Amino acid sequence: MIQGTASSAGKSILVAALCRIFRQDGYRVAPFKSQNMALNSFVTAEGGEMGRAQVVQAEAAGIEPTVDMNPVLLKPTKDTGCQVIVLGKVVRNISAGDYYRYTPSLLETVSNSLAHLRSAYDIVVIEGAGSPAEINLKDREIVNMRVAKISRSPVLLVGDIDKGGVFASLVGTLELLDEDEREYVKGLIINKFRGDVTLIQSALEFLEKRTGKPVLGVVPYFRDIRIAQEDSVYLDERVQSTATADLDIAVVRLPHISNYDDFDPLEEEGCQVRYITQRFELGNPHLIILPGTKSTVNDLEYLRQAGLANSIQIKAKAGTPVVGICGGYQMLGQRILDPQRVESAETEVAGLELLDVVTDFAPEKSTRQVRARVLSDLGLLSETKGMELTGYEIHMGQSRRREKSDAFQIIETPQGAADYGDGMLNERGTVLGTYMHGLFHNDDFRQAFLNSLRRHWGLPETAGGSALEKEKHYDRLAELVRHSLDIPEIYRIMEGQV
Repeated sequence: MIQGTASSAGKSILVAALCRIFRQDGYRVAPFKSQNMALNSFVTAEGGEMGRAQVVQAEAAGIEPTVDMNPVLLKPTKDTGCQVIVLGKVVRNISAGDYYRYTPSLLETVSNSLAHLRSAYDIVVIEGAGSPAEINLKDREIVNMRVAKISRSPVLLVGDIDKGGVFASLVGTLELLDEDEREYVKGLIINKFRGDVTLIQSALEFLEKRTGKPVLGVVPYFRDIRIAQEDSVYLDERVQSTATADLDIAVVRLPHISNYDDFDPLEEEGCQVRYITQRFELGNPHLIILPGTKSTVNDLEYLRQAGLANSIQIKAKAGTPVVGICGGYQMLGQRILDPQRVESAETEVAGLELLDVVTDFAPEKSTRQVRARVLSDLGLLSETKGMELTGYEIHMGQSRRREKSDAFQIIETPQGAADYGDGMLNERGTVLGTYMHGLFHNDDFRQAFLNSLRRHWGLPETAGGSALEKEKHYDRLAELVRHSLDIPEIYRIMEGQV
């Protein structure tokens, strides 16, 4: 089990790396995180919703993701509440206080999911959440030391040196654990180190002497290995090279932004992808993107208060292309109707009025993988008509369009052949909305789309980058971590020899 001294210590990436390493060494391996709080989610082939981080870890392990890998997913709806998803399906919306009174009822589900994985795989790599030393939550948590005890799993404790205070955080975390919990911790890892590791050798020796726990390695900070991240904190840390970028893309970083990894492939193609929060940051991009969101109505109000709504409307009417995905698509429409108050206290809200679409919210959530075909050949979709795409839907509303105005046709779901429309493109071909996440992960479509964008602005077309090479990135991550950690010692720890 990998636990951390805090959120964003790098637990998710290290679990992915270990999954890849164990797979390379010939083991059948699976990831597990009992409870994940994240807006970045994914839909399995069975239509279950789970955290994106465990999907990445499953990819690294070379297996298909299942909801057993993340049996409890929490999607924040506001600062003090969240939507609770159990084994891929929404069960309730709940306040933070009520949730921690509800967690004991989830322990059996967590234990069953973990047991399923342990019976099917040689190794299960478990990820904790936040810190195991949250003393106000220790008696109610179902994701850190309680899981270690249920599974009798040795724990490696990770600290982030890039933020500073890593030695205090590692020592302090161990000090706040109960004695029996400290026994589960079999080693320490320093993550995100920049520079010459010999400069902290004396500190590492002090750490081992003070805690009685071995330091299993120091993992360097890296930028050039592209692995989808779980937490939107990553957006604050990312640094992008823009020297050769010919397209400037502004993604609005909504307060409840979800599935921002939809746009990672655009960076892979060399575009400058900027995440903006204020009107003055908008500038004059070649494309504006409204991403998915867990709270469409609240985030639409944020756009208005920040002045971004008006700026986007002005830019769009002047010809700047705009794409909305999922909640962003709903925002682009004429109205959002919520008579049952599924999302907010408002029963009707005006949209940005850039697409002739009306969205009706309902309590039922649509979660499915899809295969689609492009119907339009206008503007942003020129040269793409007839292309087949894969993606997935996660939304709690249905959008009504004018007849025969669909941008895409859904032709297949896991249940079999399908035939229903999705999305809309305006008459100028400059404003596109869709419910499909993963749109830009389709290589041929992405390259044709970007060249349509270049033609719109009079820029030269390009041949496009090569297909995304996830496997190579996972291998590079594994190589980095394998050379940074004492992997033979980790095997001995797992085998109970330590």
